[in-house]
Amino acid sequence: MPGESVIDLQSVNKWYGPTFQVLKDCSLSVARGEVVVICGPSGSGKSTLIKCVNALEPVDSGRITVAGATVTDPKTNLPRLRARVGMVFQHFELFPHMTITENLCIGQEKVLRRPPDQARAKAAALLDRVGLAAHAHKYPGQLSGGQQQRVAIARALAMDPDAMLFDEPTSALDPEMINEVLDVMVALAQDGMTMMVVTHEMGFARKVADRIVFMDGGEIVEIGDRATFFDHPQSERARSFLSKILVH
Repeated sequence: MPGESVIDLQSVNKWYGPTFQVLKDCSLSVARGEVVVICGPSGSGKSTLIKCVNALEPVDSGRITVAGATVTDPKTNLPRLRARVGMVFQHFELFPHMTITENLCIGQEKVLRRPPDQARAKAAALLDRVGLAAHAHKYPGQLSGGQQQRVAIARALAMDPDAMLFDEPTSALDPEMINEVLDVMVALAQDGMTMMVVTHEMGFARKVADRIVFMDGGEIVEIGDRATFFDHPQSERARSFLSKILVH
């Protein structure tokens, strides 16, 4: 695996108010082309951690760098940084009044200053890649949840990101729609995209994760390759977590 770090977090701490510390001294590096899955019980800080990577959540102390840019530096151009770090949320966050193609083009044109014809060509290629070329003219409300999430992935890819962040991308989907989204994510991983993924989908983690980060109580409890994590978890908290979610 290449050694170049694309995402680097050093001693990140975050509080909500004066008493509740949601992230406790979290450190993690993600190499180019690496897929890191973050898992743990609800309320463990997983989503907060991933939102800190592109400054959707500010940190109280620590340092975060992405593709050489320091996220925690007040002088950093955050819109430009976020264009380099694709983000896929639980609830799609598409513009409901725009067509699918327009959703994919607006960021390219406004942030990257890509000419409209080039933006539309890029959008068409990506919609074909996620299996939605026939829906380019529709509006988000005309698509299923799984289709909307695939559009959201395509929209993030349209910005030519250095890395992709996924915050529980299948948690809002009906069960039959989950695989169509995971299939796209698996293909991205196999193509070498650098990815941080917060998910409870352990089948996905077993298939493509290079490393798995287990969080509990705002802390990174352990980090290991997928074989070690699933077969020989190092912490009692991880063993307890896996015993509950892998019981069936």
